[in-house]
Amino acid sequence: MVGDTPDQLTVEVRTHLLESARLKEEIAEHDVGLIVAAARLIAKALQSGGKVLLCGNGGSAADCQHMAAEFVSRLRRDFARPGLPAIALTTDTSFLTAFSNDCGFEGAFERQVQTLGQPGDVLIGISTSGNSANVVRATEAAVKIGMTTIALTGCGGHLADIAQMTIPVPNTNTLYIQEAHLAIEHILCSLVEQVLFGRGNGEAEPTGME
Repeated sequence: MVGDTPDQLTVEVRTHLLESARLKEEIAEHDVGLIVAAARLIAKALQSGGKVLLCGNGGSAADCQHMAAEFVSRLRRDFARPGLPAIALTTDTSFLTAFSNDCGFEGAFERQVQTLGQPGDVLIGISTSGNSANVVRATEAAVKIGMTTIALTGCGGHLADIAQMTIPVPNTNTLYIQEAHLAIEHILCSLVEQVLFGRGNGEAEPTGME
């Protein structure tokens, strides 16, 4: 087989896992307060009758769909709860292809926010660079509407200048940023459930997204 030796592959696995773990430890050291504050903002909006919109590209688009599914379904099996209104703006292929073909992809999420967003709703924009033009424009539109805006990014980017709250991942490697984003997204869903419905009696456990 052409490629690295088994020893080199083993080193690659260990290096990746250790770096990913180190990055999460750094977030645990410095950004816990931001994550808790973001969860409280989301919970407050939902309590007041608002909804959550999410947008991102590629792997971040998948994160949007994953997170929306956890809100509408539930993250934990330890108690039943009503669904929480959340919409991933990445799922409507007919709209996305029609609008992008006619008007350009950079304005697609912005148009959805302008159409679906209401004052008091939340927009979660996910971008590993913090500079994705369509996510930036969607966030700008959400700010104008009076929505709460939360950005999940890597090392800053333009989103950090626009969003009401930014949770940065201090790394430039997209792989590690996305892995950290998924952990943060699960934590946000878990905290929102706890704020709105209590802790329940069992262990936190994903449902439907294993």
